[in-house]
Amino acid sequence: MGTIREYKKSDGSISYNAEVRLRGHSPQRDTFRTRTAAKKWIQDTESAIRDGRHFKYAEAKKHSLGELIDRFISQWLVKFPKRKAKQSLYLNWWKEKLGHLLLSDVTPSILAESRDCLLAESTNRHNLRSPSTVNRYLAAMSKALSVAVQEWGWLDSSPMQKVSKPQEAPARERFLSEEEKENLLQACRESVNPFLYPLVALSILTAMRFGELITLKWEDIDFKLDFITLRETKNGDRRVIPLTQAAISLFKMAPTWQENSKGYIFRSDRRNNKSGLASVRKAFETALKKAGIENFRWHDLRHTAASYLAMNGATQGELMAILGHRSPHMTRRYAHYSQQHIRTILVKSNNQLLVEVEDVE
Repeated sequence: MGTIREYKKSDGSISYNAEVRLRGHSPQRDTFRTRTAAKKWIQDTESAIRDGRHFKYAEAKKHSLGELIDRFISQWLVKFPKRKAKQSLYLNWWKEKLGHLLLSDVTPSILAESRDCLLAESTNRHNLRSPSTVNRYLAAMSKALSVAVQEWGWLDSSPMQKVSKPQEAPARERFLSEEEKENLLQACRESVNPFLYPLVALSILTAMRFGELITLKWEDIDFKLDFITLRETKNGDRRVIPLTQAAISLFKMAPTWQENSKGYIFRSDRRNNKSGLASVRKAFETALKKAGIENFRWHDLRHTAASYLAMNGATQGELMAILGHRSPHMTRRYAHYSQQHIRTILVKSNNQLLVEVEDVE
């Protein structure tokens, strides 16, 4: 049951002390400037206590968003070292913007306003943030709020659930045609950097990321059982990739073949400074120009591999396993290549059937 007591202060102003007492629960008290506000608080508090919502709200009034972010980085994000640097950057932006607010005051409208600020701000390159980048900021904050709800009991629900995400541009779908692929591989063979050709060819054969390839060590490859163990992947999971004879031949082309078994197979930009060779990245750009290929990035080699796999009949589940995607949404972009392949088969089959029909007639 709720009660209100009126108090007159020394300056002549009046405050209203509200109290709620319900059997089986500790008393709840708060002070208000008006009797109307006090009555509303009593009604809301009694309802929340009966529904089991009040004490989480009370917990939200004890902690600030900055405190939540600090705890999330130090206790939860520290378990994922590959994500920590980037995620901390996003979260510290939220801390600087809204860290002073109590969690009870962090509403969907405030988060949406901050989202719009992110979209309007310029980056260090003097460009507006892309919607995809803003969505990463939102995802980082959403995860921290979810942990506070599910594991710490600081919130009843995440206010980020009601905040819409900016619409992202369509996913990039650049991949090499057969002619471009042959021209690029030939340019890579002629490169002064001996690591370039095997790296590019393996990217196309295995769909591995650049970062996954350059962190490979000889001990990660089992030539007896023919598989590669990726210990450092983008999502932090280990991944095993079957090793084909073509891939084995490419690995053996690396200048480090039969060197230290615990050493890196390929030398990236940072590990190539003393060799006098052009870095792999610069050598790749030179090869692209020589092959006459425009609007192409290293990561597009992975798209090339996935596209050719889809066109050769790989299922979505098989693509997920090869690419290391956790969600089918990531691999769905290659579905139309598979459909094109099926259409080609149908056209060939239909043409053959038409010929047979004509012969019968």
